[in-house]
Amino acid sequence: MISLKTGLFTAALAAAFTASAAFADPAIVYSVGGKFDGSFNESAYTGVQRFQEETGAAVREFALERDSQSLQALRNFASRGSEPVVAIGFNQANALGQVAPDFPETDFAIVDMVVDQPNVRSYVFKEQEGAYIAGLLAAMATKSGTIGFVGGMDIPIIQRFLCGYKQGAQAANPDVSVIFNMTGDTPAAFTDPVRGGELAIGQIQRGADVIIQAAGGTGLGVLQAAADADILGIGTDSNQNALHPGKVLTSIRKRVDNAVFDSFISARDGTFAPGIQVLGLAEGGMDWVLDENNADLVSDDMKAAADKAVADISAGRIKVHDVVSEGACPL
Repeated sequence: MISLKTGLFTAALAAAFTASAAFADPAIVYSVGGKFDGSFNESAYTGVQRFQEETGAAVREFALERDSQSLQALRNFASRGSEPVVAIGFNQANALGQVAPDFPETDFAIVDMVVDQPNVRSYVFKEQEGAYIAGLLAAMATKSGTIGFVGGMDIPIIQRFLCGYKQGAQAANPDVSVIFNMTGDTPAAFTDPVRGGELAIGQIQRGADVIIQAAGGTGLGVLQAAADADILGIGTDSNQNALHPGKVLTSIRKRVDNAVFDSFISARDGTFAPGIQVLGLAEGGMDWVLDENNADLVSDDMKAAADKAVADISAGRIKVHDVVSEGACPL
């Protein structure tokens, strides 16, 4: 007997695979949290929208409610001829590692993890470089001398972000204090805004007056708590400046949208190539946002310092430590 839950999931997949799209339309499987999470998934969706607007092509989409759905979703898209099939998030790596060998003629891509298969392109980011800019700006903006960091799941990607944040902060002010918390040790750590808010409040009580979130949907609670306490938050992944105008110092974007768009366009043009693509500041994979929502928060000196750091990192004059390839953070 098919359970109601299984039936609903199958129906959702069927809806995602309707025949309105052409046989070779690309497909994307968003991570848990939905494509309108205001963060990581939404950045991916921005890339989907750009592709649709520029090409007029359809894109098949599915958003996971839980990680266990990834295997079936990826397999169904591949079996129906979608190309490429793009998996958003490190938590889909195991599923993609099982599916890709079964469809050797299909192009796949994954964002935020490496899957070593001959038909998979893996997009990974130099999070530490974007985080360096965040730390630099936070240290220049703080009045208390204490800044905070709330991460999602305690994994190397988030530790990499934390180390870069510390390095940028100390470059601006060697005496600055950086306090930090991780939300949890499972992917659910990225979908708990209430807990994010609690952790931010704890850091505010310890004196933090600028707090960055590197926690996906959990980070929305961090930014809300910061705004409620009349201190500054820093967004990540998507441009989150407009969530709390005048209360978000900047947003450090991870250009998942560029990765998604690149994978779709290259497959469409016949230039898709497997392998690892590493995207940092120089490659357009990370950036920081200055717009009408935070212009009054970023002084000319802060902007000049951030722009110089971007140029120096891109040119190799500043080396930001990578905990994944270089070991534990020295700070």
